[in-house]
Amino acid sequence: MGRRFTRLAGIIAVLRERCPWTAALTHESLLEYLVEEAYEVVEAVEAGHTGPQDAGELAGELGDVLFQVLLHARLQEESGHFGIGDVVDSLTAKMIRRNPHVFAPDGSVRTETTDDPGEIERAWDEVKKREKPGRTSPFDGIPAGLPALLLAAKTLDRARRAGQEALPAAPDTAPERIWRDSEELGDHLFDVVRQAQAQGLDAEAALRAAVRRFTAGQ
Repeated sequence: MGRRFTRLAGIIAVLRERCPWTAALTHESLLEYLVEEAYEVVEAVEAGHTGPQDAGELAGELGDVLFQVLLHARLQEESGHFGIGDVVDSLTAKMIRRNPHVFAPDGSVRTETTDDPGEIERAWDEVKKREKPGRTSPFDGIPAGLPALLLAAKTLDRARRAGQEALPAAPDTAPERIWRDSEELGDHLFDVVRQAQAQGLDAEAALRAAVRRFTAGQ
């Protein structure tokens, strides 16, 4: 595995030197490709390309994401800042540090662990707090550019983990709705967007504004 990864990193370096298109890439110009490739992984998984017959398609999409990571790291290496080896080392250290239920501080695997998800979340969050002491809100670090539904879900998850439960927007006007399954929920959300468009409203912007109001009130 190490030799194969080293060869791939070497190929990226050669492309930066010998291919005019690759040589012209910048961190900024790569961003659209990074987002696009990530969504193609999502599409492959949602299409069920995870089984033995067609998993190769998912492998290809994951390779495209890895290509983006290697390119960004190569750009930094050329600037004398860091290389892909530093990225790997940083991630390795982070996984050991943020999973104390699995690893001892020296990286050795613990003989006993916990199967309590809440305990695991608390340990993860505590380590993140020590890593980033400047963050004062549980919502710090959530990318503002996320799609609105994902932004809302991430915000609510952070609120739950911080003990800040979200109340219904209008508890006196409508009972909490129960959906039979994800298909019914999807149809409901689709109909909300349809009705919003019919009224000249932007559902994406409206949900983003609701998230901002929620975080401002916490």
